[in-house]
Amino acid sequence: MRSSVTQPVRRAPGEGVRIRRAAARDAKRLTRLVRTSRAYEGPYAPMVAGYRVGPDYIETHRVFAAVEEDAGRLLGFYSLVLDPPELDLMFVADDAQGAGIGRLLIAHLRDEARDAGLTDVRIVSHPPAEGFYLSVGAERTGTERAAPPAVMWDRPEMLLPVI
Repeated sequence: MRSSVTQPVRRAPGEGVRIRRAAARDAKRLTRLVRTSRAYEGPYAPMVAGYRVGPDYIETHRVFAAVEEDAGRLLGFYSLVLDPPELDLMFVADDAQGAGIGRLLIAHLRDEARDAGLTDVRIVSHPPAEGFYLSVGAERTGTERAAPPAVMWDRPEMLLPVI
């Protein structure tokens, strides 16, 4: 007897995924990805409750989106600030986590940073994401202290070498 439950198809990391520059028309989808992230449930929820990735932000910063090539579904995105060099935002859709999207975005970020002449990029991480950043080569450099009322908890500060 065959199961009636359809299992997600696992592809090789990056297969069927394209990273492209985000456009102003992506603002609502990027905002939705931030606000619905399970990583920001519980005590972290207030930080993203009213967060908005606006068209002006997308046009001002280097924002890149990972999308499925066939369906155009948004899988994740990041924003790189050049001066000073910092990863400002990075989110992967909850149902796409574990499929290599985050690593794909980090590889793309490194290429962008290298092309811009950077040698490393600062990351102030959401505490639960620290392990991911360490696994892709970031090195812990300190702690960014809480800044109430916007951020109520200390966050790990890291440096990602541009290799």
